[in-house]
Amino acid sequence: MKRFENILKRIGPLPIVLAVVALVIIIIASASFHGHVTSHGLWGAIVAAFTSAILGSSAWFGNSYGMGIVVFTILIRFLILPLMVYQIQSMMKMQLVQPALKALQAKYPGKDTESRQLMMAEQQALYKEAGINPFASMLPLIVQMPVLIALYQAIYTSPVLKSGKFLWLQLGSHDPYYILPVLAAVFTFASSWLSMQSTPEQNGMTRAMPYIFPVVIFFSAMAVPSALSLYWVVGNVFQTIQTFMLQNPFKIRREREMAAQKARDLERKIKKAKRSNRR
Repeated sequence: MKRFENILKRIGPLPIVLAVVALVIIIIASASFHGHVTSHGLWGAIVAAFTSAILGSSAWFGNSYGMGIVVFTILIRFLILPLMVYQIQSMMKMQLVQPALKALQAKYPGKDTESRQLMMAEQQALYKEAGINPFASMLPLIVQMPVLIALYQAIYTSPVLKSGKFLWLQLGSHDPYYILPVLAAVFTFASSWLSMQSTPEQNGMTRAMPYIFPVVIFFSAMAVPSALSLYWVVGNVFQTIQTFMLQNPFKIRREREMAAQKARDLERKIKKAKRSNRR
């Protein structure tokens, strides 16, 4: 219970309030749809709830199903915002303990079982002292994958969504002009690049990721219906704004430079004081 309270304290009230409001709106949108959506079993009920929420929110915009998907996407992003905040905070703490982790790796090369066990024990103690959950980065992905699958199935099980139109798009078909795949890739790159810029130590894999992910998203968006591509575009725009707000690399760099300057100034003062004492 105490750990849960500490997590809530770290996240702060605003993301939680926004998540609750988003959940309430999703429930209202789903309840406001007066049609019938067939469902079988627990998973079918989840898909039906998604379908009802999209169709219900679409009715608020004159049965514009594209707008319904846009609204639904934004609500889902607000719903998982507390997890994203927690993930980013854990990632930033992980970056701070990287020098200590490197020292542990040097201390325990891991050439034998005992060495690996000792390193794991000290690593876990370091994580606990710093308040880090090494699996926190997986939470948003674990949550979003069922959302993507449910949305994909909602499109194919709902004739209305499958045949719906939005701007130049046929929501159940591929984007004929590849505009959505390009936008999805661009905003994936923007979000990944911003996140990478706040990382103090980068290796070849870290530097390559902002260029690999957009390519994967581009070809994935080409292979799925426009409705899912639209979800990715809106979600990635939200992710880019969120990254800039919560993980502003320019602000983080300034803070690190100021902290490093203070450390250098303190070191100079100590050396100066030592020279004065010797005299």
